[in-house]
Amino acid sequence: MVTKTGIRQFIAVTMMILATLVMSIANNGCGSSSNSSGSSGDTTAPTVRSITPENISIHFFLNRNITATFSEAMSQATISTTTFTLLDGITSINGAVTYTASSNTATFNPTSNLAESTEYTAQIGIGVTDLAGNALAITKTWSFITGTTADTTNPVVTSTSPANLATGVVITANIDATFSEAMDSNTVSTTTFMLVGPGATPVTGTVALATLTATFNPISNLAGSTVYTATVTTGTKDLAGNPLSSTYIWAFTTAATAAGSTRSPIFLGTAGNFAVLAKTGVSTTGATNVVGDIGLSPAAATFVTGFGLIADASNEFSTSSLVPAPGRIYAADYTPPTPAIMTAAISDMETAYTDAAGRTLPDFTELYTGDISGQTLVPGLYKWGTGVLINGTTTTLTGSATDVWIFQIAQDLTVGNGAILNLTGGALPENVFWQVAGQTTLGTTVNFKGIVLCQTLIDMQTGVIFNGRALAQTAVTLDAATLTQP
Repeated sequence: MVTKTGIRQFIAVTMMILATLVMSIANNGCGSSSNSSGSSGDTTAPTVRSITPENISIHFFLNRNITATFSEAMSQATISTTTFTLLDGITSINGAVTYTASSNTATFNPTSNLAESTEYTAQIGIGVTDLAGNALAITKTWSFITGTTADTTNPVVTSTSPANLATGVVITANIDATFSEAMDSNTVSTTTFMLVGPGATPVTGTVALATLTATFNPISNLAGSTVYTATVTTGTKDLAGNPLSSTYIWAFTTAATAAGSTRSPIFLGTAGNFAVLAKTGVSTTGATNVVGDIGLSPAAATFVTGFGLIADASNEFSTSSLVPAPGRIYAADYTPPTPAIMTAAISDMETAYTDAAGRTLPDFTELYTGDISGQTLVPGLYKWGTGVLINGTTTTLTGSATDVWIFQIAQDLTVGNGAILNLTGGALPENVFWQVAGQTTLGTTVNFKGIVLCQTLIDMQTGVIFNGRALAQTAVTLDAATLTQP
């Protein structure tokens, strides 16, 4: 006899399965050409990552510029007054549009001051494209209301990293200057933000602006035990054209050695026993191959889908043709001691995530404004308040077998189709940690390495080759992917 309790349990399980299927379809892009087997290159549409002013802002200064920062490098030829417009009702506002490649930022500079107490609408159309020709997926539109005054206040530098007279600064460090207000990216460059040392020797590097912070990234490591002097000149201006109140100069002294060798790896505890570990579901389509164990908790084994589970006689685990022996699949509803083992592993995974997110004193902050495509990265702690993008090219981590990389990412990690993460100099995937607060997406035919500690979904699309561990606080999806634990 079927009881009401049994019916409720059946409905609950059915709803959870349906939710998992919907999530899998949404994130794997079922039917989308971006997931088709054998595709390569960058096919990811760019997005608008941030805007100035924010949508529905009020009291916007009459003489300030309007800006939009993109998720990746854009084709400058496609960014113009045709694709970046400003409207008062249906009336177009005259102005000039520029694009700053170092910060992926487009700026609309009105020809004259805006009208007082007026609502304006800014728009970036789908005619803008990235360097691979991918268009903006949807038109970006936002509105704001002006105030009654113009901005006549000069910006100032409110803080720096390293701080003035700091000592023991790692030789791999970037140099940051944070301003009191949003700055014009066209005025923040290597001619207005400079570094010299030892003495008056110029340091070669690149400069990028992200929100309020400008970053000077030396092209090579700084010299050890050396005094360096950084300068930000009055050539830097805010969005209203007001120059820095005065030239800002500060100095610091480097440490003798690089930081990479002194950073400790993230301790995974028992979570390190798994190649794939998740809380709500693990699903696969196609000829996936997972070399290592798969674990799921608190969800039950019914939320491990597509693997064709074969229950062991002990009912403590299952096996699968997609998980070569001695690999096993564990879930929270298997026979003890498996439930306790899984609870401990999930707890250790969450502790490891907290450890990675809580590491302090980053060596690099907002590096390349989040687009590390094609770059070579030395060991250290990297921190972004945005997402991180690796497009369809080769990005390299270079260091020894004892060096450690920790990447703190406040939003999504997106690895475009065909991208390769290469380790050189003896660097090991088990010493590379990706702490991702958003979603991790590995596009088709991506070759990736490291330990991914993700707060949401990890999505491995068709043909991914992943040497590392996928540890997610929601679900992991695979589509004919190969994952090998280090």
